[in-house]
Amino acid sequence: MTLTASVGQAQALSGHEAGLQATHQALKDIGMGAPSLAIVIASRYYDAKEVANSVSSLLGNTPTIGFSSASTLTKEGRNKNSVAVALLGGSDLNITEHWLPGYAQSGRETASHLRELASTKETEDQKEKQILFFADGFNGDAEQMCLALTGAPLSIVGGLSSGNPHTGTTSQIAGTQAGSGSLAAAMIEGNLKIGVGSDHGWRPIGSQFRVTRSRGFWIRTLDGRPASEAYSQLFGYPASEWGFPPLNYLVRLYPLGIDQGQELLVRSPLRVEADGSFRMNAPVRDGLDAYLLTGSPATCKEAAQRAAQKARLALGDAKPVFAMILADISWQMLFKADPGAEVAAVQDVIGKDIPIAGGYTLGQVTPGKDGSPPNFLNQHITVVIFGEEKKEEVSTITLRKSAVEKELKERENAKE
Repeated sequence: MTLTASVGQAQALSGHEAGLQATHQALKDIGMGAPSLAIVIASRYYDAKEVANSVSSLLGNTPTIGFSSASTLTKEGRNKNSVAVALLGGSDLNITEHWLPGYAQSGRETASHLRELASTKETEDQKEKQILFFADGFNGDAEQMCLALTGAPLSIVGGLSSGNPHTGTTSQIAGTQAGSGSLAAAMIEGNLKIGVGSDHGWRPIGSQFRVTRSRGFWIRTLDGRPASEAYSQLFGYPASEWGFPPLNYLVRLYPLGIDQGQELLVRSPLRVEADGSFRMNAPVRDGLDAYLLTGSPATCKEAAQRAAQKARLALGDAKPVFAMILADISWQMLFKADPGAEVAAVQDVIGKDIPIAGGYTLGQVTPGKDGSPPNFLNQHITVVIFGEEKKEEVSTITLRKSAVEKELKERENAKE
């Protein structure tokens, strides 16, 4: 099998037209081979259902998953108000798409469904199943889903869709289905290796808080005061202004590093509520110590390079064919004056010829190690490189087997 990949990107007045143009370009670039998987990244300003239908009209039954993003990322950099379509092709790839609409209601139940999918796809070599997914970034508990996947016979990687920060609406795509509150997954089997690397460029600056009251996804108070008051004292803006644009969304640039004894666990606010509390997308328990983190373009470019290096290393001897970049939405804010800088940093490691597609997320999930649950990340950049595993030619194996059999037979004859 020869693994192939191509990426098409287009801007248009409607999602339908942008989807058609991007898919047509991707099909033209991939050549004669039929695609085995399509990954769609669509601007949050487009109707996701329109995009899904337009892509499907050209791809037919090709397994397709996708998500909404503030902007799309390709090898040319950042693209606003656009649709990007990545196609992967290979003769022995077995890929199926799955639509799990109940993700927002229960991360644990969604994990159970993913386990069932993995268990029904048994293969002779009993390899770990590979799952690529996109889920709602505002609604649902990705951390709960990850914990419920502890010990599951699968390797999972994906991102949480970003969308409209005012309404808290994001979009996921699986085939012709599109909506929010759901999870779109692709179960991947075959001669395809996936290397994953993540990193972030945010560092503690010395300001420390105690989480004194939290409930679910909301941090109510830090050091006994409304969370917005703690930030007001540090940054000088009145606490009342943190509950309204632009500060209530720019707070994403200033995440918390939760002290867990070793590395700080990064947790980022989605927004500041009118009552001054921080709306998160992962619970933070009472009584924990947290440090204010800040990032810079320089440290984040270095982090993007480290993530790409980790992904390339994880790929081993496999030949890189396609790279997907999932960057936290804070990266778009940080690189506003230098759009696409994270893409250029990744290309410094993997080269400029490899097709790239990606977008901005509200978190990512990466594979756990040694039976530990998958990792739920905030504020990171995750680079996912798809490569073709090297396989010995059948003819070579057959020749070696014949030579061994011949030698054994000669030895037996000699003994006689």
